[in-house]
Amino acid sequence: MLQYLTIPVTQFAQNCSIVWCDETRKAAVIDPGGDLDKLLAAVKAENLELEQIWLTHAHIDHAGGTAELASRLGLPIVGPHEGDQFWIDRLADQSRMFNFPPSKPFTPNRWLNDGDTVQIGLCTLNVRHCPGHTPGHVVFHSPQAQRAFVGDVLFAGSIGRTDFPGGDFDTLIDSIKERLWPMGNDTVFIPGHGPEGSFGEERKRNPYVRDLQF
Repeated sequence: MLQYLTIPVTQFAQNCSIVWCDETRKAAVIDPGGDLDKLLAAVKAENLELEQIWLTHAHIDHAGGTAELASRLGLPIVGPHEGDQFWIDRLADQSRMFNFPPSKPFTPNRWLNDGDTVQIGLCTLNVRHCPGHTPGHVVFHSPQAQRAFVGDVLFAGSIGRTDFPGGDFDTLIDSIKERLWPMGNDTVFIPGHGPEGSFGEERKRNPYVRDLQF
């Protein structure tokens, strides 16, 4: 079964998640935006074997530590969708703009597309391409665990910003309704910032995307 631990990193309190297969202890880290020593200490404390880096998108608070972590441990970088290439190319500029530690561009070992899967140990997660916040944003979904790691697509009570380059409000709303809701109302989502929630609750209460009656 898939297990996970979410650790806020960077001054933006970005939810970096360490996910692992509880049978094999093999793990991946989703969106290592920074604070790598904190993340690696958690990996060690859980007695995990970190094997991959998975990215939902390439904004600095999600991807800022990627190149360093990949270099330090020899890890493959998986994702996001190639629509975020320009954000990867601008990581150094992003780090200066938002006063982050220096960050370097990188080339993912594997770009992700809608309908792909990723695997860690015996656990397989589905990939959905969910543009709108960024053009190349992806979401990782485990049907067995009923968990979705949604980056900055959806938050508890809100949605991702669409005013950055490549963002689009209508596209984001379509991504949420067409790609996330079919995962089921009982699915718990882990957003890029803030507390977890369920798709069913957001469909009832989120002012941007609610479509169910109480």
